Amino acid sequence: MLFSTLSTCFVLFSTTGWAGYVLQDDYFAQGFFDQFDFFDQPDPTNGFVSYKPQDEAWNAKLISNTSSNIIMGVDSDSVTPYGRNSVRITSKKAYSSGLIVVDIDHMPGGICGTWPAFWMVGPNWPNGGEIDMLEGVNDQTMNDVTLHTGPGCSITNNGGFSGELKYTGCASSGDNNTGCQIGATSTKTYGSGFNTNKGGVYATEWTSNYISVFFFPRGSVPDDVLGNSPQPSTWGTPIAKFSGDCDMASAFTDQQIVFDTTFCGDWAGKTWSSSSCSAKADTCNAFVENNPSAFKDAYWSVNALKVYQLGNSGATAPPPSTYAPTSTSPPLITPPVVSSYGHATSAQTTLATKSRGGYAPVVGSGGSVGYQPTVESKASTAKSPAETGTGYAPVVGSDGTIGHGGAQPAKASPTQGGGGAWWSTNADGSVGYSGHGWSHRHARHLARHKRHSGRRL
Repeated sequence: MLFSTLSTCFVLFSTTGWAGYVLQDDYFAQGFFDQFDFFDQPDPTNGFVSYKPQDEAWNAKLISNTSSNIIMGVDSDSVTPYGRNSVRITSKKAYSSGLIVVDIDHMPGGICGTWPAFWMVGPNWPNGGEIDMLEGVNDQTMNDVTLHTGPGCSITNNGGFSGELKYTGCASSGDNNTGCQIGATSTKTYGSGFNTNKGGVYATEWTSNYISVFFFPRGSVPDDVLGNSPQPSTWGTPIAKFSGDCDMASAFTDQQIVFDTTFCGDWAGKTWSSSSCSAKADTCNAFVENNPSAFKDAYWSVNALKVYQLGNSGATAPPPSTYAPTSTSPPLITPPVVSSYGHATSAQTTLATKSRGGYAPVVGSGGSVGYQPTVESKASTAKSPAETGTGYAPVVGSDGTIGHGGAQPAKASPTQGGGGAWWSTNADGSVGYSGHGWSHRHARHLARHKRHSGRRL
């Protein structure tokens, strides 16, 4: 009987595809820019740029959106002796595996002085890792896909990709900052060739064994690539596949998605004299400062950004996002299919007891699931506990209503020395969750980053 049951389960698993990719986050489903932080500090890569916060970016028309896409551009009107205005955005969510798919119909590349990138980065660089999915400088014509890690990570040429292997050592530190790199061989992958062809779709599959980057030019995008159940195994050969002497699961953790456009700096600036751009001005900074009209086409136009995780491909609804709502976004009510879920602003999280701060779910008498903000929160200036450091305890009362109470002093958990969380039973028999909010500010570690020898962080 037991053998028969197990056999039946195996057949069901094999035929229903329970381990396929399912949608976790659709960044266009709920306020794209609200799901990102705007970096507005001096460029850690020494670029000739002035990054603007979200409100200034809106007012200066550096960012905009329509019903079908979002735009992120740079100033193309002013002479800028202190750096050209631009934006750099970092996702509030972080990931430790998955399938990241982006549809871009225009990018800022192929213009002298520019250094655009679509990439991911983890904490405590380089130990948390970095994945550069789309990047280049100046009048470059083909994309470079690059990984950066802490010590002890390298790749081997096992084939299975169409690009050119340029560097095999992924470890980055000090002046040794090239990372392991595979260059694309088609001009449709970057810059002017990319834009002329109206862009395409980049898809990055990241597992514990390998990281693959696919590119599909416009007109050759598989039907399933942005669908409910994408199947990378049917997509053919990626432009880059990284595997070898590297534990991808430990080398790349808590990766946050980044879009940015900087100028000159540690790569575009240092390679200026050896590029054809040097005929335009003596230095990269001088060209960027005095030629605003050169950058009217230095913008990102993005049609879609989705993140998938391995799961039950037969599921009728994707797992809920761990996106942290801002004051401009209403609280998200998760579907009743999930009854225990935690939110983290800096790490992918599935259990409330592992959350580094954020919202703990509560279940009402009717089976609905929701969460409550802190007691101190106000609609006009709401901040999550991860931002304020304030604890809270949402509870389900004996009558089925949902409420919250103040948090108790946090106790350090085995994995998080500065905070803790616990479930408790109240006097009226209701169950509550108490926690101590904690937030890892991405800007802190980014501010310490440096790029050297013409490569990314």
